[in-house]
Amino acid sequence: MPLPIGGGQTISAPSMVAIMCDVLDIRDGDKVLEVGTGWGYHAAVMSILAGSGTVYTLERFDDLAEKARQILKEQGFNNVEVFVSDGSEGFPKFAPYDRISVACTAPDIPPPLIDQLNNYGKMVIPVGRFYQELYLVEKIDGQVNTYNKGGVAFVPLIGKYGFPG
Repeated sequence: MPLPIGGGQTISAPSMVAIMCDVLDIRDGDKVLEVGTGWGYHAAVMSILAGSGTVYTLERFDDLAEKARQILKEQGFNNVEVFVSDGSEGFPKFAPYDRISVACTAPDIPPPLIDQLNNYGKMVIPVGRFYQELYLVEKIDGQVNTYNKGGVAFVPLIGKYGFPG
């Protein structure tokens, strides 16, 4: 089950992390963007799957980002970089991404995240206000397709393309 980690935030249940990673189909060498670092558990799992790739993870709270950096460093996850940023805007500095994982619900799929998705890239994102659904987003030759993967419950994505803070 999700556990509180401070600031009204939670760490996703391990079963949800597994589902999201399975849907994303992360491969060795993938460049992955994560929105919603928390303490870094999901980033750590994705870093193992990405192998020689890199996971760039965004957190909006300085203290949670610092805690994640500390935990990830102590545990030897050297292919994860943690940044403090508005995740709803993505992270153009390292775009495009092969995979994008969003661990907070958005009112709609943020256009910058779609723009930063590589050709043949995949994104998993919860969408909704009161009732939330997990979507797989695939971008193939400029065409974007979405697939509903079922009901979920996440904390809100706060930011320019998310919910108001």
